Amino acid sequence: MKLSQFKLKLPTEQIALYPAPNREESRLLVLNAKTGEIEHRIFNDILEYFDDKDVLILNDTQVFPARLYGNKERTGARIEVFLLRELNEEQRLWDVLVDPARKIRIGNKLYFGENEELVAEVIDNTTSRGRTIRFLCEKEHSEFKRVLFSLGQTPLPEHIKSARSVDENDCERFQTIFAKNEGAVSVPAAGLHFSKNLIKRLEIKGVDLAYLTLHMGLGNFTNVEVEDLTKHKIDSERMIIPETMTEIVNTAKENRNNVFACGTTVLRAIESSVSTSGFLKPYDGWTNKFIFPPYDFSIANRLISNFHLSQSTLLMMVAAFGGYDVVMETYRTAIKEGYRFGTYGDAMLILK
Repeated sequence: MKLSQFKLKLPTEQIALYPAPNREESRLLVLNAKTGEIEHRIFNDILEYFDDKDVLILNDTQVFPARLYGNKERTGARIEVFLLRELNEEQRLWDVLVDPARKIRIGNKLYFGENEELVAEVIDNTTSRGRTIRFLCEKEHSEFKRVLFSLGQTPLPEHIKSARSVDENDCERFQTIFAKNEGAVSVPAAGLHFSKNLIKRLEIKGVDLAYLTLHMGLGNFTNVEVEDLTKHKIDSERMIIPETMTEIVNTAKENRNNVFACGTTVLRAIESSVSTSGFLKPYDGWTNKFIFPPYDFSIANRLISNFHLSQSTLLMMVAAFGGYDVVMETYRTAIKEGYRFGTYGDAMLILK
């Protein structure tokens, strides 16, 4: 497959800048991948597509306030620092992106907060993603993290950040209601549509919920720069698939119950840990798996996903799951029907 095959003519006004007022009231397009049949529903209607003993796999990663603004020593130049991940808890080392990068050198100090509550020193300019910085802080780690996160902002994706500023609602809405394991710099968007009420109704219907953790990074939104997709590499992401979760999923497979993957992060995680016999294995480590058509999936036969942006790796994964031709035609239909795209956009359910 080539990059140009995933180009969409997407009107700017259909890229969602704000979430739906209520989580479960986004629009839902239901696609039967075998027949190409499409239904137009509301996300709350997704309950109708689950049966007793079906499994819904959710990503319980928690987004942290990763975007910081500071000032460079001496010049006072305003610098944006985007926290990617903590490298060393004891030494307060973080892997970060800085903007503008050209103004930062090894040894520079950065000051954060109106009263300079935190100071950081740039110690490495050679990482593949940007910079390594050390926060100069003598506080206990828990207190350091509290101060650090109090200074940070919700890390809205670029397609939202470039159009508007962070508002008070983003802190709550840019987080799934089942988030609990801190470590993501972007939210698994398909999970945003689930409310506590909808989750409860699924449980009452007999649906088994299974949770894994994949800390979503910015690599999902990095532009693909090569036409030949086999040459594209994506960043590694930390993931954990607990044994209790694999037991739930594998039992469903054995009993021929449906397995719903909520989002491309879940789909990528479970396909990163499949046994030779086609069942899910426990895993604690990293994945840099890049999925694009054609690809044979082993675990899920249902996918809940947002509508993704043109030429994104997330669109490629959805096309691999539902089939390139039918998914791209469905996306064109969604554009004509006015569906909203992106992290805060509408959802689709693919049935295989």
